[in-house]
Amino acid sequence: MQTAYITHPDCLKHDMGSYHPECPQRLVAIQNQLQAMGLLSQLQHYDAPLATTEQLARVHTPDYIESIRQAAPAAGLVMLDADTAMNPFTWNAALRAAGAAVLATDMVLNEKVNNAFCAVRPPGHHAESDRAMGFCLFNNVAVGVAHAIKQYHLQQIAILDFDVHHGNGSEEIFRDNPHVLLCSTFQHPFYPYCGADSASERMINVPLPRGADGKVFRKAVTDIWLPALDQFKPEMIFVSAGFDAHRDDEMSQLQLIDEDYVWITQQIKAIANKYAHGRIVSVLEGGYDLNALGRCVAAHIRMLNSD
Repeated sequence: MQTAYITHPDCLKHDMGSYHPECPQRLVAIQNQLQAMGLLSQLQHYDAPLATTEQLARVHTPDYIESIRQAAPAAGLVMLDADTAMNPFTWNAALRAAGAAVLATDMVLNEKVNNAFCAVRPPGHHAESDRAMGFCLFNNVAVGVAHAIKQYHLQQIAILDFDVHHGNGSEEIFRDNPHVLLCSTFQHPFYPYCGADSASERMINVPLPRGADGKVFRKAVTDIWLPALDQFKPEMIFVSAGFDAHRDDEMSQLQLIDEDYVWITQQIKAIANKYAHGRIVSVLEGGYDLNALGRCVAAHIRMLNSD
């Protein structure tokens, strides 16, 4: 079995303007790098389906889902917040992004693939149960996690979030859910300016100071994430895979390099192999320097697809 690569052309049509860092070219950069490395042909390719209202409503309120549907413009852009906009194609793109996580969950749990990477946008980990923010409309990873719990009755699922921004939406959705462990590293203080003081037994939030490099990041994962994961023993792992903590990414001030993303993927695979029968669903979050993004996603996928 191989790694599933799940995406859809609709995700390229969501465009928040030429100035916006969360741009369609992000997915193009990833695919071009996979092609250049000879990885694209090694993956199992699938089109992301549209998430259903039922799937979304496991983590978002019905009123919120309807408000997003109603907000979709016939032309031009509609701003949901200062950073997050919809064009006429955004609604379908957002449904595809969440649907990709559902399909990936089904494929991994039905043993059609070893693991999966969802190359989708808009991203998701800032989206709360009733609020769009930080480029995110629906919380794609949360939709996948809720699907695994509802349809497959999994009892212990870990979300591992190494995006440079705290996954506030994932925390808000799952903070009272005993079936979910969230491990998050993030620059602090930094958008969305939360997470540093809300840690709990299942919300393993690890703020990193401006300028922190791979050595600091690896120590945080080794000393804090891994013991929590060993204690929790997840049956499945979801990854909020953000690559904006890279030193080349002007969105932030952390200093990770390509090898750090290889390393964290190795750690995730080791935990998955130890407790979760290797079951991993990884979903794209941030990463805005196109060269660094392409390289690091390709390195992440190459490690997922390795023996």
